[in-house]
Amino acid sequence: MAIDRPPPGMPSDPDAALAEAMEGAPCYEATTNAIRVVVQTFWLDDQSTPEEHRFAWAYRIRIENLGSETVQLLRRTWEIMDGTGRMEHVHGDGVVGEQPVLEPGQVFEYTSGTGLQTPTGFMRGRYHMIDARSHQPFDVQVPPFSLDCPYHPTIIH
Repeated sequence: MAIDRPPPGMPSDPDAALAEAMEGAPCYEATTNAIRVVVQTFWLDDQSTPEEHRFAWAYRIRIENLGSETVQLLRRTWEIMDGTGRMEHVHGDGVVGEQPVLEPGQVFEYTSGTGLQTPTGFMRGRYHMIDARSHQPFDVQVPPFSLDCPYHPTIIH
């Protein structure tokens, strides 16, 4: 009877595989108004076709409420710049279909991705949030982060 197992050296648990991939991933961090945002990026080889000018990355974001007030993430704004300097602006409600509420000390994490037509680029953004008690809106900076194809010979980021 054959047992379905992953190849040798491959984790059988998808969460373990993600954790292993993220272990060596670049890390970017910024804190604004007691909200810390940590970004890790990684190249998606299986979703990229360089010969067709399609390059794909995933990014994992951790949002931590270091403050003393409950906050909610309402919207996001992204600026995505490819290797030629072409800028794309993305706006939307929440992140990954959610508008998370973070009490003091709480963390929200999610994984998303992006694609470019060039092997390098940058992303940066803002989360538009609100203080749950005072209803005061405020913005939180997402640190600029680099998107680099590991096979590109002239990585400059």
